Amino acid sequence: MLPALLALPRADVLAFGAHPDDLEIGCAGTLLRLGQLGRSCVLVDASAGEKGSQGDAASRAAEATAAAARLGARARGNLGLCDTAMRDDDDSADRLVAVLRAVQPQLLLVPFGEDRHPDHVAAAAIAHRATFLAGLRNHRPELGARHRPRLVLAYTGNHPFEPSLVVDISTVVDAKAEVLRCFRSQIAPPAPAGQPPTVDVLDRAQVRDRYHGARIGSIAGEAYWHAGPLPVRDLAALLG
Repeated sequence: MLPALLALPRADVLAFGAHPDDLEIGCAGTLLRLGQLGRSCVLVDASAGEKGSQGDAASRAAEATAAAARLGARARGNLGLCDTAMRDDDDSADRLVAVLRAVQPQLLLVPFGEDRHPDHVAAAAIAHRATFLAGLRNHRPELGARHRPRLVLAYTGNHPFEPSLVVDISTVVDAKAEVLRCFRSQIAPPAPAGQPPTVDVLDRAQVRDRYHGARIGSIAGEAYWHAGPLPVRDLAALLG
């Protein structure tokens, strides 16, 4: 697995998620906006999402490939971790260390650390540890030259949080919807007998994006959490 991860191309942005569709739900709009600004991105999933109630490893891999193409990603990789059994251990962290050193992103987008899905919690912990380890010169030098992203932002999962910032994605709402529609196995999944209809990933994402957009006076927005205050060196930039 590590040789494949080391071969990932360099990019300005690395988006990391526990399962195929996680990062699209949380940050596809931001990736589309960054692409419009000429920024490159690489996507990495921790697992194939093979134990989900809808779809299987093969179908979800095909969906992830289609979504990556719509996002204009340079590449999409997979850490090869086990769905529903992720652990923040040395092997898992080093797989992401290899990715960070290969891609050398300025911006890293990761899951928020509190979530009802244990894989999301584990993926956030793996990302936190790997980001630190990747910057240590003497940690696994065979995985590449040390590198840490300049900025690490956590996107929304299943747990609400007070955002550090909200990215206006009003100009790419329709494009994000098309990205999410790539995940056909996850759209409008059948509800168990006797249960109310299940809200699919597209409906859930759009409701949340409208809420965050309303908070900044926009049609739609994606919320992010940052550990500690964000430095502002150009106050005029905040004035638009």
